[in-house]
Amino acid sequence: MADDVSSDRKGSFRKFLEHLSGAGKAIGVLTSGGDAQGMNAAVRAVVRMGIYVGAKVYFIYEGYQGMVDGGNNIVEANWESVSNILQVGGTIIGSARCKAFRSREGRLKGAQNLVQLGITNLCVIGGDGSLTGANIFRKEWNGLLEELARNGEINKEAVEKYSHLNVVGMVGSIDNDFCGTDMTIGTDSALHRIIEVIDAIMTTAQSHQRTFVLEVMGRHCGYLALVSALACGADWVFLPESPPEEGWQENMCVKLSENRARKKRLNIIIVAEGAIDTQNRPITSEQIKELVVTQLGYDTRVTILGHVQRGGTPSAFDRILASRMGVEAVVALLQATPETPACVVSLNGNQAVRLPLVECVQMTQDVQKAMDERRFKEAVRLRGRSFEGNLNTYKRLAIKLPDDQIPKSNCNVGIINVGAPAAGMNAAVRSAVRVGIADGHKMFAIYDGFEGFAKGQIKQISWADVGGWTGQGGSILGTKRTLPGKYLQEIAAQMRAHSLNALLIIGGFEAYLGLLELSKAREKQEELCVPMVMVPATVSNNVPGSDFSIGADTALNTITDTCDRIKQSASGTKRRVFIIETMGGYCGYLANMGGLAAGADAAYIFEEPFDIRDLQANVEHLTEKMKTTIQRGLVLRNESCNENYTTDFIYQLYSEEGRGVFDCRKNVLGHMQQGGAPSPFDRNFGTKISAKAMEWISKKLKQSQGKGKRFMTDDSICVLGISKRNILFQPVAELTKQTDFEHRIPKEQWWLKLRPLMKILAKYKASYEVSDSSQLEHVHLQGQEEPAAI
Repeated sequence: MADDVSSDRKGSFRKFLEHLSGAGKAIGVLTSGGDAQGMNAAVRAVVRMGIYVGAKVYFIYEGYQGMVDGGNNIVEANWESVSNILQVGGTIIGSARCKAFRSREGRLKGAQNLVQLGITNLCVIGGDGSLTGANIFRKEWNGLLEELARNGEINKEAVEKYSHLNVVGMVGSIDNDFCGTDMTIGTDSALHRIIEVIDAIMTTAQSHQRTFVLEVMGRHCGYLALVSALACGADWVFLPESPPEEGWQENMCVKLSENRARKKRLNIIIVAEGAIDTQNRPITSEQIKELVVTQLGYDTRVTILGHVQRGGTPSAFDRILASRMGVEAVVALLQATPETPACVVSLNGNQAVRLPLVECVQMTQDVQKAMDERRFKEAVRLRGRSFEGNLNTYKRLAIKLPDDQIPKSNCNVGIINVGAPAAGMNAAVRSAVRVGIADGHKMFAIYDGFEGFAKGQIKQISWADVGGWTGQGGSILGTKRTLPGKYLQEIAAQMRAHSLNALLIIGGFEAYLGLLELSKAREKQEELCVPMVMVPATVSNNVPGSDFSIGADTALNTITDTCDRIKQSASGTKRRVFIIETMGGYCGYLANMGGLAAGADAAYIFEEPFDIRDLQANVEHLTEKMKTTIQRGLVLRNESCNENYTTDFIYQLYSEEGRGVFDCRKNVLGHMQQGGAPSPFDRNFGTKISAKAMEWISKKLKQSQGKGKRFMTDDSICVLGISKRNILFQPVAELTKQTDFEHRIPKEQWWLKLRPLMKILAKYKASYEVSDSSQLEHVHLQGQEEPAAI
């Protein structure tokens, strides 16, 4: 809320500004190369954070071309210049490929145009080409100024005053082809476009028993093809980094016909536009179509997605990513010294980090070199752990070995959904079932939560049973909030009857409480002494032990889309403030992150107590805002943020206090946040994290084989989660210390450090913690843990 209220917060804000003052500095921001959704969010964050710390910020229109041409291509931006662009795809300041900047003469003109406005800080949003250009420019800067002085274009004082150029890059590219960052700006939105198309194509393909060949973008990088194949369960995928082995034509046809024999009515083949074979010869979608038609006689169609993937509204993930990176970029520019190398702001797990630009570009070029030299294993390794993990998971889930080739473990594993439904649960179930079968277990589906478990609603589930589940919302197994406490005897009896050797629980806070109850009951019920693991799945994102849970991203996108529509209606009527209530129980994740993604003026959450003075300050803030050109307001409220300041109360207060200045409307989003098809993030996250859980179960069962061992220790009953940059299995008994049971939330939540970000971008005074990333890191390849990104 408005941070003017308490003096200690004012003090910390003052310290923050002293530590990070932009007074007297000028920042230029440009977008270059191919456009990507989310670039506007990055531009907005750079402009607002820059103005906020007292710097001047200039738009450089049309990328480097605008810098070379100068004149009215370089214009000072103000707070309102970037209003209402968060939800717009592409880039409002234009992007162009620029030949002139590749020559020294071009860069000389560029330097002259910047110096005239005193711009010595450059924020470049683009791909590796754009960032490499910026680095060359930085290295030559001093020489360029001296040459300009010799030619009499600038004076000697200017050479000394503007002696060095600071450069910070952000990677905007839908291909996710840049090494050093888990996700580039635009990748998640491009996946949204691809998945929307695949979901639509699947329904028509099913009707006609067709095979579809889909070509997606990615000339040098197969990320989009690989992740969309994972997210829709495609039959085959072609990538530039990992070409199919010799004789792939026959293998692919065998696989397609096997799938048809399993009663599958459609085949989906995904091709990256840069797909090649082991001899570096291109593999085209037409070629694949010909092959399928001549060899199998299937009715086959080709769909080339093309520029659809670059267009449309940025996803919530991309908006938050770009906003975080934009603010971080300004901080990095202000902290830079002449000795600081050019850096790239990137994402590692859920941490924003800074990496040396040269190292990232070098590694990105190494991948291409490895591919050119046909060192494909090396190319996959250089792409990073996340890419390699995706590829291995895809192979495990797409190709089933014949039964006689799978060594049997003689173990039975049960899978159960608990709590409220969350989009992505079905993808998690599919993944666990297939990994389990590949590991030689018999997999059992338990229907309708612990209640169904007690009643014996348990059935063996096969590889083919879970086909096509990734794109389905809700929970196909059915789910209930009931806890196991009152059914312990019955559940133990069912475990015995079906001889279940392990249990995988997918769910939210109820699943966590259920796991605790099962762990306590182990002393009395020996059937419960088996490995158990929980995968967090809830829109509220409130499970202790994990920074993310399955379903939260889909809910966040629903909230963001709705807020976009509401803002649009408000900008038509003018002078209107909307109060929107989100779900989440006591956890403010959806309200806070939704506020960041939708550009809200305030978000009321339980974790940050507020009083009537804060509400009053917010009303005053909105009254001031109505005097500008931005005559609309958006306020989010988490459903349980305060028992007395209800949505109705806040709506009535705002209506009364804003009388004559603005009018109010309220909107409760309700259960639409739990529904809908899962987002690409949730499909992938569900698929990957659930596969990890199943691998853990297999490892535990293998250790005890033939020993008839009972699992009594804490480390055999765990929550699998993502923490900072790592995937961790944490004993549920240890997590109790980190849990606020009364309010069903973890005691510490990582996203609270993003609170000031939302306030700063909405023009409130707040102090932004710059501690966790002010050091330059180096690009590492293999780490111990799997990274948290998808």
